[in-house]
Amino acid sequence: MLNKLEKAQQQWGGYSDVIDYWLTLRQELLVQYCKVAGLSGNNKTCLPTEEELNRFCEALVDYISAGHFKIYDMVMERWKATGFSTNEEIDGLYLHIVETTEPLLNFNDKYSGFVLDDDNFAGFDSDISTVGEIMEMRFEKEDMLIQLIADSLAIPPGA
Repeated sequence: MLNKLEKAQQQWGGYSDVIDYWLTLRQELLVQYCKVAGLSGNNKTCLPTEEELNRFCEALVDYISAGHFKIYDMVMERWKATGFSTNEEIDGLYLHIVETTEPLLNFNDKYSGFVLDDDNFAGFDSDISTVGEIMEMRFEKEDMLIQLIADSLAIPPGA
């Protein structure tokens, strides 16, 4: 995921302040994810602390919120302002992104403010692994969506 982030930063860095901000949030989310996922294990000394879990959950919610309430709206408004309308491919990608939101927020609801200990850590490794897979899929779809929109903006309507 970190290699893909670096590629996205190289490709989209400087494209707009909003996308730069979004990629910064993605980087922070990945840093927090690596800390939490790297600490998970089969004994208490390897479990993330409540503070580490909260930082990850906050980064997760911040990233999702920025995407839904800032990034996607800004990109779509700019796109529509140039005379384009969505197509099936763009709508499908956006739908895939939206479908990742609920399981990510469910993880947040389950683990935000949660203290892992010997009695309640069952399932954490599986949950954090699943979240990583969902995040990777989401990032891939987001990058594809940005690419489609950028490609369409490079070609004037009716050209």
